[in-house]
Amino acid sequence: MTAMVTASNLWLFVVASVLLIVIPGPSVLFVIGRALALGRVGGLLSVLGNALGMLPLVAAVALGVGAVVASSIVLFTAIKIVGGLYLVYLGVQAIRHRSETSVSVNRLAVTSRSPERVLAEGFFVGVTNPKTIAFFVAVLPQFVSLESGSVPFQMAVLGTIFVALALVFDSLWALAAGSAREWFGRAPHRAERLGAAGGVMLICLGGALALSGNRH
Repeated sequence: MTAMVTASNLWLFVVASVLLIVIPGPSVLFVIGRALALGRVGGLLSVLGNALGMLPLVAAVALGVGAVVASSIVLFTAIKIVGGLYLVYLGVQAIRHRSETSVSVNRLAVTSRSPERVLAEGFFVGVTNPKTIAFFVAVLPQFVSLESGSVPFQMAVLGTIFVALALVFDSLWALAAGSAREWFGRAPHRAERLGAAGGVMLICLGGALALSGNRH
């Protein structure tokens, strides 16, 4: 039998995914922080990198590796701490280089970091996000039909749909934050404060992820 996700399961999953994505969480706060620090281009590149980082998680969960990670406190905690500390690092860097924000708002994403670097940073955050792993492991199986064929294939399809939805809605957050940054950026001191604010946001987010004790 050909593996297919049933129509009812698909629509329910889309609704659940959109509700989860649009509510500010780790990915949204990361994107907003990056857009405030780097502008719309930097924010969108971070969104793309973050989405690409989710794809290995989709593949891992579909192949059963995600279930192993979720059942291991050591592995889950390690991923959480590494991802959290990396966000703190990005936040510190944004604060250290906040003065660059007042130099050129429109050119900052290009002059301060290469597109490849911004993509790589977003990818690392996406692939180490414990909340994404938990969502894929705990939620995806609920929308799989055992009668519809290959479970791994269905989970891969659902996971890919989630990544696509996240790419769209996170991009809207990045554009909104980037536009606000450019508006405030007309005053150099305000732009500098925004760059620092984005860094503080990333540090708080990274600390919360790294120090949260309950993996459930």
